[in-house]
Amino acid sequence: MAVNRFVLNGISYHGKGAIQEIPGIIRSKGLNKAFIASDPDLVKFGVTKKVTDLLDANGQAYEIYSDIKPNPTIENVQSGVEAYKKSGADYMITIGGGSSMDTGKAIGIIINNPEFADVRSLEGVAPTKNPTVFTIAVPTTAGTAAEATINYVITDVQKKRKFVCVDTNDIPNIAVVDPDMMSTMPKGLTAATGMDALTHAIEGYTTKAAWELADCLNLEAIKLISANLRAAVRNEPEGREGMALGQFVTGMAFSNVGLGIAHSMAHTLGAVYDTPHGVACAMMLPIVMEYNQEATGEKYKAIAEAMGVDTAGMDQPTYRKAAIDAVRQLSVDVGIPTKLEAMKEEDLQFLAESAAADACAPGNPKEASVEDFKTLFRKIM
Repeated sequence: MAVNRFVLNGISYHGKGAIQEIPGIIRSKGLNKAFIASDPDLVKFGVTKKVTDLLDANGQAYEIYSDIKPNPTIENVQSGVEAYKKSGADYMITIGGGSSMDTGKAIGIIINNPEFADVRSLEGVAPTKNPTVFTIAVPTTAGTAAEATINYVITDVQKKRKFVCVDTNDIPNIAVVDPDMMSTMPKGLTAATGMDALTHAIEGYTTKAAWELADCLNLEAIKLISANLRAAVRNEPEGREGMALGQFVTGMAFSNVGLGIAHSMAHTLGAVYDTPHGVACAMMLPIVMEYNQEATGEKYKAIAEAMGVDTAGMDQPTYRKAAIDAVRQLSVDVGIPTKLEAMKEEDLQFLAESAAADACAPGNPKEASVEDFKTLFRKIM
């Protein structure tokens, strides 16, 4: 067996009311002032306040940084680094979805590794020497699992591309996964982030680097997400709890084994059209599953079963189709569109070249050429 590495958070807290642990964590670590990275909508709608109220009640100092876009940019990171330096903070709390946590990761890495201040040099597997600043990550979406991963994604506005950074030094020290922090998520965002999580689980399960430890986590995540996403979109507490756990479980796994071309293509659509990441993943996932099916052995049988399909008596082509159909049906049921109106024929070459160059592409179980990418992108036009 090949040598496989597995990186996880030092500590994670799960369940309703888990944020109540935060003041005690701060005290036990002797921390003084928090730099809170949270996006402007969460600040505006009082979600960030659920945590800052606890800090206020315990006399714990903090400063909020909210110059964060849904697809965070190099500029968001650089202005965040300057704000962190001025704040006098000695640790960070990231509150939000992937955008807040990804911005926080990049800020924390640059604070402790200033030679990467241009941000672009963090692309790929960056040779940073020091861990990020002490970070407590509090997700407000059940999707990206950025609180549990060694990855983050930044948008290069000038070059119209997103770049993926993979760094064992960027994983938050502590993850606090509280479904109450997700209860105010609107339906559309719940659906999109949930389909992002399903894409993580299915791509992580079928990627070239997949192995037993990651597989058992990803299969469990597929089960949890399939069973709970529809209920979470209806804002039922059990659905929220199931999704909070499911997205974290696949986060632990895909962080260590990588993803595939559904993510490469979603990154590209996000950079060119500002398509929400989860929506782009949901549109591409069944199309990519069809493309990859002959390179996946018996794995689609396990995926279909995890999604509640009885595969008894099915031959290989039938259970593969059943797995793809189950994914497509879940996406439709939670209201994700199947076509992207903004897509133009003249953009296809750039989109395909960008997707082929994306850091997630090499992990795909089946090679894809620029022409293959064009064919796949056409299916959502």
